[in-house]
Amino acid sequence: MIYGIETTQALHNFPVNGQKVPETLIQAMLTVKKCAAKSLNSTKEIKAETASAIIKACDHLLVNFDMELFPTNAFQGGAGTSTHMNVNEAIACYASQYAGYTIDPLDDVNKYQSTNDVYPTALRISSIQWIRRLSDEVSKLQEALQKKELEWDTIYKMGRTELMDAQIITLGQEFGAYAQAIARDRWRIYKVEERLRQINLGGTAVGTGSTASRKYSFRVIEYLREETGIGLSRAEYPIDLTQNNDVFVEVSGLLKSLSVNLMKISNDLRLMASAPYHEIILKPLQKGSTIMPGKINPVIPEMTTQVAMEVMAYDSAISFAAASGNLELNAFLPLIAYNLLTSLEMLCNTVSIFRTKCIEPLKACKDGCERHLDSIVIYGTALLPYIGYEKASELMAKSHYQKDRLKDLLITETDMKKEEIESVFSTSHSSTYRN
Repeated sequence: MIYGIETTQALHNFPVNGQKVPETLIQAMLTVKKCAAKSLNSTKEIKAETASAIIKACDHLLVNFDMELFPTNAFQGGAGTSTHMNVNEAIACYASQYAGYTIDPLDDVNKYQSTNDVYPTALRISSIQWIRRLSDEVSKLQEALQKKELEWDTIYKMGRTELMDAQIITLGQEFGAYAQAIARDRWRIYKVEERLRQINLGGTAVGTGSTASRKYSFRVIEYLREETGIGLSRAEYPIDLTQNNDVFVEVSGLLKSLSVNLMKISNDLRLMASAPYHEIILKPLQKGSTIMPGKINPVIPEMTTQVAMEVMAYDSAISFAAASGNLELNAFLPLIAYNLLTSLEMLCNTVSIFRTKCIEPLKACKDGCERHLDSIVIYGTALLPYIGYEKASELMAKSHYQKDRLKDLLITETDMKKEEIESVFSTSHSSTYRN
């Protein structure tokens, strides 16, 4: 058996469900362990043979990564100690084989370390790696929306407020607004990486660095920078990062903001593609009904909406967990880690799917857009400079919202000139509504 008694006890104590610790967190933890062994070797605080065996074991586990070796449940007590010991035991097992003698999971693999500095450091590294991927996917989505903005810049359609006819815009302007919202998400997500680069590795149990040498504490971060390609730095105040998890709440909040925009855009697309509007055409991907032949559903916007809802729910749980820490440690970091990394993974995949299967193949239905342009509401607005709001409202009501009757009322009940009336009702007036 690769893992030992501590992992076995965790499996016995926490048989919650089938949800395992995210694999990227395990991989980041293996990387931390590898760099710790490198640091201890360079400072001559561990036998060179032992350090070499630990490094080989970490490399083997990373290259031949197998989640079967890391079976602990995502939801566990102990602030992540069960997962940390699982990693220590797996490394020790392989390292012992390489060394030809017993390497201890605590005295050797875990030397100068604690769950309380290894686990949050690994979580920060894994989060940054996902954030970089997500930022790239959001950038691609922004570009796809901007292409639609340019492509559809001359297709006029009815703009709506509170689902009611309002003013004429172009389909391109609508997608330009979506692109702007996603651009903000792209920038926020890209910048938040900076907030995660400080780590408390070397702080051990409560951030004071107890039992760890000062040489190791600085050297290990240098190795981590080299290994990950991330500009990590030692926390100015490690006790703070050991106690407080508000940075993960901040990251989760930005994921929630992205989810809000994805959900809003998805809901708009569902409406615009529906029969009453039929302003866009979604790519048909699968049968929409088991009883209604030919029915097609907006499955990608629906999937995107569900993921957005889930991320919002995870954000609430992360906030509760971060606020529930006590004194020098937060016991609920496993929940924060699982929800945050799961949200990042889901959004990376969802944004890519949304772009490639919904936005990029999306087509405009020009006939559907034009069908709704002749709304009486736009004529009422066009009358404001001539007769004012109250008179326009009065005549709109008297006309029973019929265009020809409104024309007649303007002739008989106002001082407007014929050419002014014709100007209001000219189909060319739509160009005046462009920003």
